[in-house]
Amino acid sequence: MSDNKKYYYLKLKDTHFDDERIVVLESLPDGILYSNIYLKLCLKSVKREGKLMFNDRIPYNSQILAQVTRHPVGVVEKAIEIFKEFDLIEVLDNGAIYINDIQNYIGTSSTEADRKRVYRGKIDSEKQNLLEYGQMSGQMSGECPDKYPPEKEIEKEIEKEIEKETELKKEKELKKHSNCDHEKIKDMFNSIAVDLPKVKAISEARKKAINARVKEHGIDLIREAFTNAQQSDFLTGRSGDGWKASFDWIINPNNFIKVIEGNYINKNKKENEPYVYNNDFDPNDSL
Repeated sequence: MSDNKKYYYLKLKDTHFDDERIVVLESLPDGILYSNIYLKLCLKSVKREGKLMFNDRIPYNSQILAQVTRHPVGVVEKAIEIFKEFDLIEVLDNGAIYINDIQNYIGTSSTEADRKRVYRGKIDSEKQNLLEYGQMSGQMSGECPDKYPPEKEIEKEIEKEIEKETELKKEKELKKHSNCDHEKIKDMFNSIAVDLPKVKAISEARKKAINARVKEHGIDLIREAFTNAQQSDFLTGRSGDGWKASFDWIINPNNFIKVIEGNYINKNKKENEPYVYNNDFDPNDSL
């Protein structure tokens, strides 16, 4: 099966941690954290060839960087200041962060000098554009332009991005569970619960119930539920009550929990003693 995804990666030299700036950085209090943050920022920037932006218009702020690097805000803010002092990054007036050494980590060594010149040119060009934009805005409004979009607009953009990611995750999850092998579940039930009524077809209602149980509990617990049902004298009708649990009854969410928790496991009983089961039972429970 082909993989159509596009991957981005860094190529670190074996001397990366011997760089004087990295050595001094890691010698500082929390230096190991700063080093970790720096590498994460490098990785985040690769997709945009060294430029760090939340999207095309909104820069990363310290709160967002803290989330993506999984470090406290205070540590991230201190790290950014140190990175600027060490000339590891450059922060433009629009909030864009450029990783200065990123061209050391990508491509081939034969074109390294050319890539560095092009990359430096991009930073200078963006600086010039920002300067011209600021002058133009100042002439039009008579005031200094804002460096960043209004906070409410940024919050809305961030919320939209989060919503998109959440929806994408939901779609992937639904697709994952909708693709489960319903016939395999049917065959599993028929081969394990041999004393229960056979399942001959999988309806849409059964597919939905199976998807829900797989999502909630996984295949292993479904197999365990079928096994527990087969071992139960009561659920298989071996107790002599004339009733047997069906596939639909077992896959019902309330009944499923009872079965996997062992509520219908046989109790020790003396000869000729009436069968006793372990839970209040309503055979009318169904999907």
